[in-house]
Amino acid sequence: MPAFARTIGIDYSGAQTPTASLKGLRVYLAEGGDPPAEVPPPPSPRKYWTRKGVAYWLVESLSGDVPTLVGIDHGFSFPLRYFEVHGLEPDWPAFLDDFKRHWPTDEEHTYVDFVRTGAAGNGAARTGNARWRRLTEERAGGAKSVFHFDVQGQVAKSTHAGIPWLRFIRRELGERIHFWPFDGWDIPQGKSAIAEVYPALWSRSFVREGRTGDQHDAYSIAAWLSRADRDGSLAGLLAPNLTAPERSVARVEGWILGVPGLIREKDRIRVN
Repeated sequence: MPAFARTIGIDYSGAQTPTASLKGLRVYLAEGGDPPAEVPPPPSPRKYWTRKGVAYWLVESLSGDVPTLVGIDHGFSFPLRYFEVHGLEPDWPAFLDDFKRHWPTDEEHTYVDFVRTGAAGNGAARTGNARWRRLTEERAGGAKSVFHFDVQGQVAKSTHAGIPWLRFIRRELGERIHFWPFDGWDIPQGKSAIAEVYPALWSRSFVREGRTGDQHDAYSIAAWLSRADRDGSLAGLLAPNLTAPERSVARVEGWILGVPGLIREKDRIRVN
């Protein structure tokens, strides 16, 4: 029996400001075994979703009693090296607060690049190195560092734009939401959850059917999560085969749902 009544796939965008209408920000929802359908933004002069709009919609959608699994394709945390360099406790909720203070990318009229250049916030006090990668990024193979800006396929900008909104959702929903794996590897029965995903892992498994790249990524997230929940494979993916120390690291750095835990011994070297 499926654990979730709905799955939601979000292809994120770190472009422009939190209230800008973004063509690259797409939302798909699958329910009751049906194929995912695109969710349009609420009626307004804006044609596409805004980051603020998506965050508020998620809070509203997840406030009820319908267990929902949400996949969002940006990093939820940073490599352990970042915590060490900046003298931060290895604690995800505290990280969210600290990041928000330095990178207020959820504020009106604020671009990620405004913080990068010092025009807003204090990003210079909380920078990272593009060579630093989380354990889950190493295991995923092609996943880029959350600090690798200004390259094709970057996740850095969307990560720096999206993390403050994770904090907002967490503060608004409290115990009603489970952020995996930070709140634990096991998602309590009947509770909604939000997880980091990497659509490149599965997007080729689904026929494009005229969707744009952003639409197809969001569709693939919702479709894959729904399929995995219904065929019984999701439970195993929520419990990747990691050693005890690796699981402790992942509770701080986060984990991309669907990335396996095992890796060849010669590939275990961490990037410092």
